[in-house]
Amino acid sequence: MREKGIEQKLVTETRKAGSLALKFVSPGFAGVPDRIVLMDGGRVAFVEVKAPGKRPRALQRSRHALLRRMGFRVFVLDDVEQIPRILAAVKGEADEIHSA
Repeated sequence: MREKGIEQKLVTETRKAGSLALKFVSPGFAGVPDRIVLMDGGRVAFVEVKAPGKRPRALQRSRHALLRRMGFRVFVLDDVEQIPRILAAVKGEADEIHSA
């Protein structure tokens, strides 16, 4: 599955869970994650979507580290099978999953 398909599946599954996976665009500040996931109770996480087996670029890794230092969760998604675990982690229903 291509990156676009994985991203669309994230949007669909997040919507099914009663939440939002909004496209995150930040003009003038490159390297930010692709989606911001918003859930009830003020739960927020960022999701970087990649093609299967692909890794974030150096600038993206730097932005992820910045967001994490600020206390935000950042996930790297490259397989639709990861979506349920990511959503559960954002909801606080599963142990935190770690990604690059």
